[in-house]
Amino acid sequence: MFVTFFHELKASGIPVTLKEYLTLMEAMEAGLARFQVEDFYHLSRTALVKDERNLDKFDRVFGHVFKGLEVSADALLADIPQEWLRKLSEKFLTEEEKKLIEGLGGWDRIMAELKKRLAEQKGRHQGGNKWIGTAGTSPFGSYGYNREGVRIGQDRNRNNRAVKVWDRRDYKDLDDTVELGTCNIKLALRRLRKFAREGAPGELDLDGTIRSTANKGYLDLRLVPERRNTVKVLLFFDVGGSMDPFIRLCEELFSAARAEFKHMEYFYFHNCLYEKVWKSNRRRHDEPIETWKVLHTYASDYKVIFVGDAAMSPYELTHAGGSVEHFNEEAGTAWLERIVDIYPKAIWLNPAPERHWAYAASSDLIRRIFAGRMFPLTLEGLDKAMRELTR
Repeated sequence: MFVTFFHELKASGIPVTLKEYLTLMEAMEAGLARFQVEDFYHLSRTALVKDERNLDKFDRVFGHVFKGLEVSADALLADIPQEWLRKLSEKFLTEEEKKLIEGLGGWDRIMAELKKRLAEQKGRHQGGNKWIGTAGTSPFGSYGYNREGVRIGQDRNRNNRAVKVWDRRDYKDLDDTVELGTCNIKLALRRLRKFAREGAPGELDLDGTIRSTANKGYLDLRLVPERRNTVKVLLFFDVGGSMDPFIRLCEELFSAARAEFKHMEYFYFHNCLYEKVWKSNRRRHDEPIETWKVLHTYASDYKVIFVGDAAMSPYELTHAGGSVEHFNEEAGTAWLERIVDIYPKAIWLNPAPERHWAYAASSDLIRRIFAGRMFPLTLEGLDKAMRELTR
């Protein structure tokens, strides 16, 4: 079986060598995998895969070769948590049922109807299609479904359909110390480099030393300032909501960017850029930063990179007050247009699969604002994005 595994890996295009295979066998003989499928998976992936771009191929080959190996039945037995049972009241609909549920007909009507029902409702409701409640098809409430709804009292996102969230949500800062998976991202980011010698002389100038020594007849050390990457970067990260599945990928990008760019500043936003951004998600309500201050602090020679899935209600981009979390005085498009006007080198990196972009009207609108400069957050997409920023 192990020999078959080795040959299947080579046939799939993974450059695995005989030495790496023998190393894996030695590790197996030493008992490092402890005869558990999951342990063997991690051990073999570490020993045989040297390029992260081959991880997906490895997973497919592993699943094909070792198909049928199951965990013990005892491992599948577990008590059902009470929280799961409580969630039985959530509303799950078929695609046909979802198509039958219509929105209220626009942003103004949704907000006016919410105000009216808040004034009229006197008690708790569940499973209905009108009042503010749970597990129904009303546009207002939690754990239900509506094409355009206002989410009230729900712990997390489920359907990515809410046009307004009436809860205070906490997000997590990205970890810039993550190293796993950053190697290839660093290589892609290195296209965005412009070196210059700045500061006090502190690095040996070998050619200058040789010339000066030959001319003067004695050792004459010559020093020059250290070469530094002078590219300046502004990073804007979308956090929370539909970006939660991409946290790990964004952390890898954040960690790689921190290592590559010495002149880098970062800020967080949610869904779309508005009048305020923040540096710490734990203190975003207490220590916001005026977006105008950012635009007046960092000069137009900065390269600007937005990272987000661009999936949101179109009202967030087109309407004042359309933000899912607060009442924004200006539409999101106004702020994004200011960015591209001030910073000619601005791009948008999208971690969502490119085939999904067409499902969100907001994605198309943002792509137009950025003159088509939206790239997938893949190694190939990063390479194209860095080429665009260096044009």
